[in-house]
Amino acid sequence: MILSASQVDHKADPDRREGVIGNRPNPQAFLDQSPKLRLDVLDRLHDTSVLSATLFDRDLLVELAKLAAYLQLGKFPAAHALEDKILAAAFFEPSTRTRLSFESAMLRVGGKTISVADAKTTGVAKGESLRDIGQMFNSYADVVVVRHTEQSAVQELTEYLRIPLLNGGNGSDEHPTQALADWYALLKWRPEIAFGTIPDEFRLNIGIIGTPGNMRTVKSFLTLALLFPQNINHITIFSEMADPLGDEIRELTNASPIGIDFSQNLKQSLEYLDVIYMNAIAFLGDGYRFFGEEFMLDRDSKLKPDTVILHPLARGGELCTSLDETQHNLYFNQADGAVWVRQALLLSIFGRIRDVVPTTYLA
Repeated sequence: MILSASQVDHKADPDRREGVIGNRPNPQAFLDQSPKLRLDVLDRLHDTSVLSATLFDRDLLVELAKLAAYLQLGKFPAAHALEDKILAAAFFEPSTRTRLSFESAMLRVGGKTISVADAKTTGVAKGESLRDIGQMFNSYADVVVVRHTEQSAVQELTEYLRIPLLNGGNGSDEHPTQALADWYALLKWRPEIAFGTIPDEFRLNIGIIGTPGNMRTVKSFLTLALLFPQNINHITIFSEMADPLGDEIRELTNASPIGIDFSQNLKQSLEYLDVIYMNAIAFLGDGYRFFGEEFMLDRDSKLKPDTVILHPLARGGELCTSLDETQHNLYFNQADGAVWVRQALLLSIFGRIRDVVPTTYLA
């Protein structure tokens, strides 16, 4: 059955709290479509590093989202699942949501965390190589989450690393676990994206405000969008740049049957977009740059009644707070869901799903 945003029972969401605003789709509606977890799929993540969104196919993304939904609903206890594990959060670039959501996720499944919150406090400030730092992580932790300003950083770290590495954003390249949070929000909002084929008249038109070629969240989101060609009608990329894709993502889009075009006029397209993914901040080598500030959205923007907006945050003037209290706001739910999907990812990587999930939930 195709549900519009207005038909979803938001009051049934057990995570809905007084004062939390925006669109809060119920995780149970997603699970109702396919309640059994497929361990054969999730086991593929056991002891695996997550460096790129290309690691995920449709089945793996959907099964992770299902596990995250069960965790969010509190269907089974996981508070002690990783009590013998340590996560190192190594952030050589500033972060709020990614760092805290990973640390929160690890603590919620019983694990411990150690942190690098400032590159100036590490051996990098004295000239130590990332390869050697990777070697040290082997002794200090069981998994490491890394954010770095350099695109090559995760590859350098993995040269001597023997524990799984989770890419928390590397330069202008990728942010794969952010894309998992993005699509967890969308799959809860429209469960039919993941299951079956949406009739042509209901297939999604997605607008992406940003430049996938040099904005890591946008690139990873688009990479996962290409996993659903039967349910996405068209993707429009809004950018002031002549070539917003870059070679790597262009190769992926050229191989996809999804129609993709480019525009510099957002206002003319708003009335047919079902999903808008926006970001304005990119890290380009020597600092942060702001793109697409002319593509602004506020409560007076001519959006379809059921259109939802995603934004990885932090935001600037491109996304007005006047939208926060509307059903267009899926970005707060997107941020909330990051904790649950990262718990699901950690349980899968450590092979602990069988320890916490009753057999009645398994396929």
